Amino acid sequence: MKYLIIGAGGTGGPLGFYLTKAGKDVTLIARGAHLKALSEQGLTMERLWNGTRETILVKAVDMEHYDEQPDVILVCVKGYSLDDTVPFIRKVMKKNTIVIPILNIYGTGGKLQKLLPEILVTDGCIYVAAAIKEPGVLEQYGKVLSLVFGVRDQSETRPELEEIRADLESCGIRTLLSHHIQRAALEKFSYVSPIGAAGLYYNATAADFMKEGAPRESFKEMIREIGALAEAMGHPFHKDMVTRNLEVLSTLAPEATTSMQRDVMAGKPSEIDGLVYEVVRLGKEYDVPVPEYEKVAAKLSRELK
Repeated sequence: MKYLIIGAGGTGGPLGFYLTKAGKDVTLIARGAHLKALSEQGLTMERLWNGTRETILVKAVDMEHYDEQPDVILVCVKGYSLDDTVPFIRKVMKKNTIVIPILNIYGTGGKLQKLLPEILVTDGCIYVAAAIKEPGVLEQYGKVLSLVFGVRDQSETRPELEEIRADLESCGIRTLLSHHIQRAALEKFSYVSPIGAAGLYYNATAADFMKEGAPRESFKEMIREIGALAEAMGHPFHKDMVTRNLEVLSTLAPEATTSMQRDVMAGKPSEIDGLVYEVVRLGKEYDVPVPEYEKVAAKLSRELK
């Protein structure tokens, strides 16, 4: 299988690192100084939990110079950049190409499928805590690295999906081919949205959520509100997501923050609309009270105008 990963940051970078290390045929799409460093020096992974540092050579190009036809495209960009990937995907895809979007925002697979009706677009989500430290260098804040993907309609299942799952699993990436991907994506959303929202609201790091206090309680309450939404949307959770998400959180380095926090603090475009304000909109659409999200959204909308 020939893999193309669009985006070499905190999501695509670790996937590209471990797939390449395992000998898979992988190309990373990057740009600017990060691309220059990847091309000249390779990709370095720093693991904060044990202090190790490892560099491997990777294939990295920009969109303009990629000239292959991949079997699998992993879309690992921020939500606000999703539409920008469509012309590029159209240029490089073949009829059997499978696209797996791995974004923080819920519903991106269905959105991308409408824009690319000729090929199969699954849904996907990832549990990872990593970010670009400097060009060519990624910091991985915690050991967690697992990916879930699958088709929304089981009639679209293809044998290649199992091959992809096996490839990822063989690289040390815990991977589940889900038959209930909407639920799985909402489960992931129930972590990344509350942690990002509460992190911004309280200017908090992982350490603040690991102890009792207002940030931790806000995080837990927003998880419950996402759970109520999931039930109203017809994808009820079958596990205690508060307990599970606190377990995920416990694996992080104390200084870890979310990409949305870092983007907002740096004055960059962020996913705040899809991760915070969209939940308030969904609450109104499905007639589900989300008072904690409304409180957080109101404060952030005032402060970030």
